[in-house]
Amino acid sequence: MATNPSQPEHTIPLVEEEARVEKHTRTTGRVRIRTEVDEVEQLVAADLMEEKVEVERVPVDRIVEAPPPVRTEGDVTIVPVLEEVLIVEKRLVLKEELRIRRSRSQETEKIPVRLRKQRAVVERSEEESGD
Repeated sequence: MATNPSQPEHTIPLVEEEARVEKHTRTTGRVRIRTEVDEVEQLVAADLMEEKVEVERVPVDRIVEAPPPVRTEGDVTIVPVLEEVLIVEKRLVLKEELRIRRSRSQETEKIPVRLRKQRAVVERSEEESGD
């Protein structure tokens, strides 16, 4: 459409609405969290080992040319005990042997142990708000 200079122009005002959202913080309730510790007694098994040693002295009184070595026969360890004796000549005399016997025993023992376990308790309290 062409504008005619003899006709006056008319302006039509337009209206526009705008929406605005506002947020307000409002307390609706409170929460309190606490922890509680429960103790339970529980039996714990443990293996205990005990070793006993016996020493037996066995007199030998035998002349030897060289020191005998420490030896083991079964569960017995034999340790030679030597003494030098002066006669006209020097000789090794095996005076005694120590026989060391080991014996073991094992038993399971139950020992009470106190264990602690923590759990959380949540308590909610409702508050009425004036909003």
